[in-house]
Amino acid sequence: MNILLVGSGGREHALAWQLAQSPSCDKLYAAPGNPGVELHAECLPVAADDIDALVALVRAHAIEFVVVGPEAPLVAGLADRLRELGVATFGPGAAAAQLEGSKGFTKDLCARAGIPTAAYVRCTSADEALAALDGFDIPVVIKADGLAAGKGVIIAETRADAEAAIADMFDGAFGGAGAELVIEEFMAGEEASFFALSDGADVIAFGSAQDHKRVGDGDTGPNTGGMGAYSPAPVLTAALEAQVMDRIVRPTVATLAAEGTPYVGVLFAGLMLTDAGPKLIEYNCRFGDPECQVLMMRFKGDFAALLHAAATGSLANAEPPAFSHDYALTVVMAANGYPGTPEKGGAIRNIAAAEAGGVRVFHAGTARADGAIVAAGGRVLNVTATGKSVAEAQARAYAAVDKLDFASGFCRRDIGWREVAREAQ
Repeated sequence: MNILLVGSGGREHALAWQLAQSPSCDKLYAAPGNPGVELHAECLPVAADDIDALVALVRAHAIEFVVVGPEAPLVAGLADRLRELGVATFGPGAAAAQLEGSKGFTKDLCARAGIPTAAYVRCTSADEALAALDGFDIPVVIKADGLAAGKGVIIAETRADAEAAIADMFDGAFGGAGAELVIEEFMAGEEASFFALSDGADVIAFGSAQDHKRVGDGDTGPNTGGMGAYSPAPVLTAALEAQVMDRIVRPTVATLAAEGTPYVGVLFAGLMLTDAGPKLIEYNCRFGDPECQVLMMRFKGDFAALLHAAATGSLANAEPPAFSHDYALTVVMAANGYPGTPEKGGAIRNIAAAEAGGVRVFHAGTARADGAIVAAGGRVLNVTATGKSVAEAQARAYAAVDKLDFASGFCRRDIGWREVAREAQ
């Protein structure tokens, strides 16, 4: 197959690395890609959100299969446009992509389908939100309804913090994403990420991970898009995964299908493991970032064929996904200033040395300048290693981090800390 991968981040570099190894892949294109993706694909200068240009590119290059990495083009209807052309596409249509595009949409679906999640209220004005706060205990969670690049969630530890978050969102702190917001009950427990593939009718599990959202060691500081992750997440036991499939994922897919908006693609369930069992925090309609990187390090098999089966309604006949028994752990190298205004342009050296011994350095926010690799975003690199334990994968990843020369970058030094501590008991 001629395959087009849409996107330009660390997730897309990991996807390109796997797709390029697939026997089903004859030629891999990427739009727009990045300096890491171009090691595995022919990169074409078309933005991931330029739907008309992407459709033209598909026609011009005889693309037979499209894998959409980021969420924004899915919410904007890219998959719908491609399916109208008869092109197999991995990713949900705009209606089903509202699972990520609108947190309120997902909460309402959970209410209709009886899916366990936090109590909530949707609000369309600051006055409405301030009045609704009276019905919640503190701490409370304030979420921008729309796409906010993983940053539109505030855990308010005081009433004043909650009121400030409401004011900020309706004042445009997250752009159009905050035109509506969701107030949620705070759920106590440990978070985990669960992935499934759906062809609109059938759904199969695709592994677990645990990420680290806070910018600083010890889970301190503001939320980010993710500072690191590991897979699998032992805290999400086989019994708990079965509950997640039966009580959360399958009812979601069944509800969307029954309502005429079948879900095709990967379903990423962010979970809280509470004393009452797993509850849904939110859905993403794409592979996570950096969760995708650790999943791809462990995946074994023809990745392109599996995704194509999901895109063509034939998951029931596909080879089930298989993963290495090793753990994978990724450390995000971010540019100084992230998650605020990142320092761009800093030179990055010694990537080849860091990759010695099977470590992978996935490019997330990089560019080429005068023949060198430089930082071009907030999250810049994903240094990813495997090991027989989380502690071993962690040690190998940080040994690779220390080989990099990236003076304007930083990372957390404790990715995987919960599981490392459990392993030591």
